[in-house]
Amino acid sequence: MTTVGLIGLGIMGMAYARNLRRAGVAVHGHDPAPAALASLADIGGVPCPSAADVAKAADVLLIALPSAAALAETVAAVVPVLRPGQVLAEMGTLPIAAKQAARDSIAPTGATLLDCPVSGTGAQAEKADLVIYMSGPVEAAEQIRPVLAIIGKDVRHVGAFGDGMKLKLVANLLVTIHNLATAEALLLAQRSGLDLSMVYDAIAGGGAATSRMFEVRAPMMIAGIYEPATMKMDVYGKDLQLIMDQAREMDCPVPLMSASLPYYFAALAQGRAKQDTAALFAVLQKMAGAQVGGETK
Repeated sequence: MTTVGLIGLGIMGMAYARNLRRAGVAVHGHDPAPAALASLADIGGVPCPSAADVAKAADVLLIALPSAAALAETVAAVVPVLRPGQVLAEMGTLPIAAKQAARDSIAPTGATLLDCPVSGTGAQAEKADLVIYMSGPVEAAEQIRPVLAIIGKDVRHVGAFGDGMKLKLVANLLVTIHNLATAEALLLAQRSGLDLSMVYDAIAGGGAATSRMFEVRAPMMIAGIYEPATMKMDVYGKDLQLIMDQAREMDCPVPLMSASLPYYFAALAQGRAKQDTAALFAVLQKMAGAQVGGETK
């Protein structure tokens, strides 16, 4: 049976680990946080003291890291122990250039790095309700597909290396706008005296107005509970920058995306960095002088 290595055991990485273990897959993992390693052990995974130890034990590796610097450090650690034929999937939302540099460093080992970002929140990851955009050599993609099919509902090969990230940025542009649109719509409903649970049921029930972000984030907004986060506001700031950088490089006007940015920045200014991006509703409530968390803010 395939042994899967996981490097990075944050919100997404631990969700991958849990779904793989539920499917009976052997999982070795590494993360610098001791609590993450303990959580992996609790579900029957094998915590490893280093990324190199994971690479030695695993047939395929899933990399879920928060930054380009962390990716570069990990690649430097695993290159000496990689074997010909191993497949690695870089699943983060990171600059394409950083992923290309990682691919080029790994290539001489005979292993293959794929660019495989995911579309979905941490809550969706827990349910294996993700779309995974594989990009890179088709043969390697098909080799790792059975593993990715355990953690995602839709695993598709979208083109040459880097096309996965390009598609992810397009998807995240829509997520950015739909999240704010959900908050704006709920605020109008609240100010209009409507019951928000009724509004959710009516819109999410299949009308033309629903969106996946409405269905995922509106319940959090209605409850006013933004922790634990499925996507932290400060982490998502990185994604916002990547989208705008890509648009600038492509000379592409993105008026709605640009108009959304001040509200995400306002959330950071209000001290909501570790809250879920659904907290945009609280940002708009504050602008309107509404009740937020039991107090007028």
